[in-house]
Amino acid sequence: MTKERTRLERLFLRLEARFPRFAMVIYVLRQPWAMLIRIPLGILLCVGGLASFLPFLGLWMLPLGLLLLAIDLPFLRRPMSSTILRGERQFKLWRRSRRDRKTSTPPG
Repeated sequence: MTKERTRLERLFLRLEARFPRFAMVIYVLRQPWAMLIRIPLGILLCVGGLASFLPFLGLWMLPLGLLLLAIDLPFLRRPMSSTILRGERQFKLWRRSRRDRKTSTPPG
């Protein structure tokens, strides 16, 4: 198993831990036999993400579709894992800055 593949596997394990309701779905989609489900679903999510102007469809679908496609397409593994890691870091920094701003404001 390559370095990018193991990094992607760790990211999926963290996703399973973070979203326990969807852990079984994520686990099943990661199985090798689920490629016939995973690729069309990834393509549909990417197309839905590009049609984000519609009410239910949104930009959230694009990274999810790319993440599913990265399991089977090796050239997507490194960019997707680095994007997910960078996004997690930015989200933690944003959340920390909001928390610090909330505690530092004087009672009004």
